[in-house]
Amino acid sequence: MPHPLKILFSFIFLSPFAFYLSPSSSAQPTKIISLWPTTVPSESHPKSPDVISTDHGGNVTRVAAVTDPVLEVFEPYGGNSTGVGVVVCPGGGYSILAIDLEGYEVASWLNSLGITAFVLHYRVPGNPAGALMDAQRALRVVRNEYCNRAPYLKKIGIMGFSAGGSLSARTSTRYRDKTYEPVDEADNFSARPDFTMLIYPAYLDQGPDRSLTPELKVDARTPPMFLFETADDPYGNSALVMAGALRDAKVPVELHFLPKGGHGYGVRPGNPAAETWPDLAGKWLNQFVTGQTQPYP
Repeated sequence: MPHPLKILFSFIFLSPFAFYLSPSSSAQPTKIISLWPTTVPSESHPKSPDVISTDHGGNVTRVAAVTDPVLEVFEPYGGNSTGVGVVVCPGGGYSILAIDLEGYEVASWLNSLGITAFVLHYRVPGNPAGALMDAQRALRVVRNEYCNRAPYLKKIGIMGFSAGGSLSARTSTRYRDKTYEPVDEADNFSARPDFTMLIYPAYLDQGPDRSLTPELKVDARTPPMFLFETADDPYGNSALVMAGALRDAKVPVELHFLPKGGHGYGVRPGNPAAETWPDLAGKWLNQFVTGQTQPYP
C-alpha cells in the first residue's frame, strides 16, 4: 500500500514546550572531518582556514570565506544515539555561513533528540557549484565513516536553512550527478540523503510564474521531506512549489506554513516561527525517521 502524502498548513502556534536554544547553549564538536584530503576540486587557490566576518549584526557569527570544506561532528549527549545523523547546511545567501544561528545551535537541538549532527562548512562566497560538490562529498564521507564502521548510523539525512535549504534541495534532487572525480573509497557510497528537512528555504523557484527551478528534478526517488515556512517570508514560495512537486511525484512530504516569522530565525526564542518548527520537526523525525515503526524507506 503506498504511503499517504501529508501536507499540513498550520495556522496556529503549536506546543509551547518546543525545544529552544540561546546562542550560548551550542554544543562543542567532538570531531572535525576534512572533506577533501588533498586538493579541493575546481579550486585554484590552496586551502586556508575559514575567514570569520567582522559583521556580528543580529548576534550572528558569519563565516565569510571557506576554501577548506569540513564537517564539524556533534554527537548526542551521553551517547544516547538513535542511530540517525543529519548533515546541517547553514544559510547565508551563498555569500556567508550563519554558522552559529543555523549550524551549531541547530546541532544542539538535534543532539537533544539523540541525532548526530554534522555541520557543513561548504564553499563560500559565490560558489554554488562547489557547495554542491561539498554536500555530495559530505554525505558519502559520513556514510563511509559512520555507516560502515562503529559508531554505526543507520540513516543519514540533510537539512538546511535559506541558501542552505537550497543546497539541501539541490543535493536531494541531484544526488545522481557526477559533480567531481572520485577521491577515495568514500565516493563508492551514495550521495542520496535518506530524508531532507528544509527550513525557510530560498531560491527554489524562478520565472514570472515562480515555478520550481528546472535544476531541481523531483522524481519518485527524491527523499521524503519536511518543510517549514511562513507567509511573510519573501522566499516563502520556495517551500510551496517544492511541496507541490513532491506531491505530484508521490514523494512523502509534510509542509507547515505559518502566518508570521519572517526569515533567518534559526531556533532562537522570541520569534513565533522559531518557537514552533523544532517541535513539529522533532515529531516528524520521531514518527518517520528515528521511530521503530516508520513508513519511509
